[in-house]
Amino acid sequence: MAIYQATASAPVNIACIKYWGKRDTKLILPTNSSLSVTLDQDHLRSTTTSRADSSFKHDRLWLNGTEEEIKEGGRLATCIAEMRRLRRDVEKKAGTPQISEYPVHISSHNNFPTAAGLASSAAGFAALVASLGALYELPASPSDLSVIARQGSGSACRSLFGGFVAWEMGSKADGSDSRAVEVAPRAHWPDLHALICVVSDDKKGTSSTSGMQRTVETSALLQHRIKEVVPARMRAIAEAIQARDFPAFARLTMADSNQFHAVALDTEPPIFYMNDVSRAIVALIVEYNRAVVAAGGEIRAAYTFDAGPNAVIYAPAAHIKEIVELVVGYFPQTQPFKDVFSLFAGAQPLGGVPVGFNAAVAKKFEAGAVKGLIHTRVGDGPRVLGSEDALLGADGLPKVQA
Repeated sequence: MAIYQATASAPVNIACIKYWGKRDTKLILPTNSSLSVTLDQDHLRSTTTSRADSSFKHDRLWLNGTEEEIKEGGRLATCIAEMRRLRRDVEKKAGTPQISEYPVHISSHNNFPTAAGLASSAAGFAALVASLGALYELPASPSDLSVIARQGSGSACRSLFGGFVAWEMGSKADGSDSRAVEVAPRAHWPDLHALICVVSDDKKGTSSTSGMQRTVETSALLQHRIKEVVPARMRAIAEAIQARDFPAFARLTMADSNQFHAVALDTEPPIFYMNDVSRAIVALIVEYNRAVVAAGGEIRAAYTFDAGPNAVIYAPAAHIKEIVELVVGYFPQTQPFKDVFSLFAGAQPLGGVPVGFNAAVAKKFEAGAVKGLIHTRVGDGPRVLGSEDALLGADGLPKVQA
C-alpha cells in the first residue's frame, strides 16, 4: 500500500525592515511591506513531516512532540485547507491519487526555542506549507505558496525563499498580491553573516499578534512610519543589497529596528520588548562602529531586534570574530561558544575590545545575561528531505526525538 508522506525543513528569517501591524487580521495582510535575510538552516530550522492516510481519524499536529489543537477556522486549519484546495486542482488530472480528503498527521520540530523572539512561527508555518506542498506534489511557485504561509504567520511568507526576501504588502482585499518575492539569492552576498545573542529563551510577555494590533489602534507614529518611512527604506535597502553595500545596509537595518521599538513604545499602553541587556548590546555596536570609522574604516556591524530582547548582529564574515570577542567581554558565557565556522581554531573567545574602543559605554554583566551565541549566515530556502529525516513513525505518530 502506498505511503503518502513528505518531510521538509524551512529557515528562520530576520527582518531588516520590520513588519508590524495588520490591515486585515484574518488574512494577515500587513500595513507595510518588509524585507528580511534568510538564515542558514544548517544552524536554525523547523522540520516538518506530513502524512495523508485514509485510516487516520482526523487531522492532528505535534510541535516538538506535544500535540497542538487544530482549531476550526484557526491559522493551522486555514493553511491545511488552502493546501488541500491546491491538491484538488492537481487531482483533476486522470490517474492522480485522490489523497486531498485523507486526514493528515503532521509532526514539526524546531531546533531552537519556540516563541522566544527567534521567528519560530515563521519557520514553522513555512515548513508546514513546504511539507504539504511536497506531499501533495503541487506545481505552485514559492511566491504562490507564500500567500498560504502568510495566513499562518505573516513573516512565514518570507521563509519560503532563501537569501534576501521582500514581503510586498499588496493592496487587494483578498490578499492575493500580498506575497513574498526574492530580492537577491543567497549566492549574491554569501559573505553576510549573523551573530544571534540569545538574551532570553522565555516566552514573550506581549505576543506579536496582540502587540501589533494595539499599535495599529493607538500609535500616531505608526501612521507616519507606514506612509512615509517604510516605502523609502524598502527601496534604499534593496539597492544596498544589490550593490553589496554593507554600510548602507547596516544604517538602514539599525534605523528600522530603532523605529520599530519606538513604535512599540508609542503604543498605549507602551510595549517594551528590549531590556537592559538589549540596550547594552546596542551601545557596544554603536561604539564599535564609531571606533572603526574614527580609525578610517567603514561600519562593520548592524544590530536588529524583533519583538523580544534577543539581538541579531549582521556583519561581513571577516569581522564576526572581533564582534564575538567584544560581546563575550561584556557578557561572559556559561556555555562554550559553538564555533561552527572555526573562528577560534579550537579555543574559546576570551573577550576583548578593539583599538580605540571606549570601554565605558556599557558595564560588564554577570555571566549568563546573554544565555548563548549562535553564529550563522545568509541561507537557502526550504529543503525537501529524505525518508531518513521523517519525524513520523510507521504508525503515523511522532518519533521520539533524541
